[in-house]
Amino acid sequence: MIILTKEDMQKVFSMKEAIEADKEALRLFSEGQSTVPLRTNIDIPAYEGQSLYMPAYVGGENQALGVKIVSVYPNNIHKKLPSVPATMVVLNSETGMVEAVMDGTYLTQLRTGAVQGAATDILARKDAEIAALFGTGGQAVTQLEAMLTVRPLKEVRIFDVDQDRCQKFVEEMSEKFSAFGTKMTAVKSAEEAVSGADIITSVTTSKQATFEGKFVKEGAHINGVGAYTPEMHEIPADIIVKANKVIFDTTEGVLAEAGDIITPLEKGIVERSHYQGDLGEVMLGKIKGRESDTEITVFKTVGTAVLDVVTAEKILQKAIAQKVGTEINM
Repeated sequence: MIILTKEDMQKVFSMKEAIEADKEALRLFSEGQSTVPLRTNIDIPAYEGQSLYMPAYVGGENQALGVKIVSVYPNNIHKKLPSVPATMVVLNSETGMVEAVMDGTYLTQLRTGAVQGAATDILARKDAEIAALFGTGGQAVTQLEAMLTVRPLKEVRIFDVDQDRCQKFVEEMSEKFSAFGTKMTAVKSAEEAVSGADIITSVTTSKQATFEGKFVKEGAHINGVGAYTPEMHEIPADIIVKANKVIFDTTEGVLAEAGDIITPLEKGIVERSHYQGDLGEVMLGKIKGRESDTEITVFKTVGTAVLDVVTAEKILQKAIAQKVGTEINM
């Protein structure tokens, strides 16, 4: 069995590879080649904690099997421990033996950035040059990297309600991603971020829209990444209504969890038919993606274990090939 740290994973697997892995995962999902049981949540009342188990199996030529374990322990902060630790366990599909244990927190960040990158690559205008990023939390780095990876951006405008944190993030990212040659700017308002932007990515847990739809230009592509409960609404309802295409990672997951998609439906301001379907179906040609440079497209993701197991399996195979990681005998 191999133990893979965040550093091990970064050494062997790039964002570009992660984007292709996520595309493959969603294609296989839309082809019906995956089994994804409902997430198991276990409350631990004695410690005000919760433990979540997200298993999946993906068939096809490159099979993948595994389970991601995520714990939510708010009081860990007092013990100087992560409040949301995560671990990915990869199993051999043929034998059921555990093959690897890897950093689940970084895996989540990587595959979540990559699925946005996949959607942006497929749905955004090919000539996109300006992007906006809302939120500078734990998921923001890979979200930024994914946008930079799929489009040769001239400028990324970054907004966060915490201006100091935003400025620090911009300084760090300008250095980290200097090879892309993209200007990064900390802006003081959502309007400044969105006006004229070709790609807009929001990765927050906000209960209100992070920007106003009236500032969105024709032809823009919008990614809703952060909101994952019915109470969260980071994408404005008016842009959901105005959008020509609204695409999901998985319809089942989004319609069960994402408030910014569920609420317009419940209020009757959009019909169910306004939501076209899944990104995997776009890749398979079952539904249409962007059809013109003037269309506004929206992609919403709440995540699926299919992304975890496919990405983890590919990371593992590269780590084995490059002899990276710590091998232990059980």
